[in-house]
Amino acid sequence: MNTTDFGVTGLTCNHCVMTVSRAAALVPGVTGVSIDLVANGQSTLHVESDAAVDAVALDKAIVEAGYELVH
Repeated sequence: MNTTDFGVTGLTCNHCVMTVSRAAALVPGVTGVSIDLVANGQSTLHVESDAAVDAVALDKAIVEAGYELVH
């Protein structure tokens, strides 16, 4: 299992964490998600998968949820 970390901005509370977690979990290949919240800063999204995560699909899912994936 692989874990890949991504920066995410725009999160301010646990509701934001749940929203981003749900969006990331829907990306094909993602088997687990956790987030270290930094309110009004750059939070860290930990994505578990069996293979490399499609960063473009993940970025699209996060943007559609109303947040920004930091590259």
